[in-house]
Amino acid sequence: MQFIDLAAQQDRIREKIDARIRTVLDHGKYIMGPEVAELEAGLARFSGAREAIACASGTDALLMSLMAYDIGPGDIVVTTPFTFIATAEVIGFLGATPVFADIDPVTYNIDAEKIDDAVETLKQTTPALTPKAIIAVDLFGLPADYDAIDPVARKHGLVVIDDAAQSFGAVYKGQRTGSLTEVACTSFFPAKPLGCYGDGGAVLTANPELADKMRSIRIHGQGSDKYDNIRIGINGRLDTLQAAILLAKLDIFEDEIGRRQEAADRYTRSLSELPGLITPSVPNNYASVWAQYSVLAEDAAHRTALQTKLKKAGIPTAIYYPKPLHLQTAFAHLPYRQGDFPVSEQIADRIFSIPMHPYLTADQQDQVASALTS
Repeated sequence: MQFIDLAAQQDRIREKIDARIRTVLDHGKYIMGPEVAELEAGLARFSGAREAIACASGTDALLMSLMAYDIGPGDIVVTTPFTFIATAEVIGFLGATPVFADIDPVTYNIDAEKIDDAVETLKQTTPALTPKAIIAVDLFGLPADYDAIDPVARKHGLVVIDDAAQSFGAVYKGQRTGSLTEVACTSFFPAKPLGCYGDGGAVLTANPELADKMRSIRIHGQGSDKYDNIRIGINGRLDTLQAAILLAKLDIFEDEIGRRQEAADRYTRSLSELPGLITPSVPNNYASVWAQYSVLAEDAAHRTALQTKLKKAGIPTAIYYPKPLHLQTAFAHLPYRQGDFPVSEQIADRIFSIPMHPYLTADQQDQVASALTS
């Protein structure tokens, strides 16, 4: 059994992918070819965002967004410690200071009250640093609670960036991710719900001025031509071949989201009664895109026992994320220690993910359930 079955997806659309790639090989515009603009238009249309800026990775999308807001030394960006390192890595890369706020124990997304507490504390303890932004992560495909986050942001004069690397295609109170904040970032890493065959990403925004700035940042701070550089930028372009592959996948993405939901529903029905196991919770008026299906064991030992059962049955698992960011060596210079974010630490000790993709069959899911109950 595959954790994520990209081969089944490729079998479905191989002819479209091959045709798209042949077109790129024929016109030979491998960097910023016409497929990139076509993809950007499709992403904006799908998400409801005004504009999309395709780029080389989800990490570059986050970096470009912070650069567009002029985040740098002396600035603070608040985010969650329970996420992939890229979310906080880009903050440090620009010389700004990442500040963590704990997560909600049910959704695993950043807790708005904890953001408010963190900023209030910072104003008292580190007045030399200026809080500038919040990066909210839509973990495992479920949007964060933006109706709770936005008032906190307004109170403290912070911009909100949606790290939608795992949630492109999800819905929050009638709106798709990409249109929930002024700027949203997503990733097209192959394992993502909408993934290419390499690295790729995009920024989605409602602000045309920020969009123009990020287009410049994406290509070395380019101005009127390639040798006119009006700001410091990066080499953040998306390859045309990756855009072509994503266009073939975008055609079936709506159907695949529905299939993911069906698979998640089957899992929840079969696993929710298992003793000591907690299945994911999706609040009313939310729709997850189910980048992962992650369950909670009673503790670390129970998790190990369950993963061992699944491994013996030939079923792969993964742990996202075993060590919260505030405990990572990369952030050892920050004033955090074990116990500072108890919810994140507890979830990190208990959570694990089981196979999830649009082509998961009911029989395969029955095998997962049987292995867990054996």
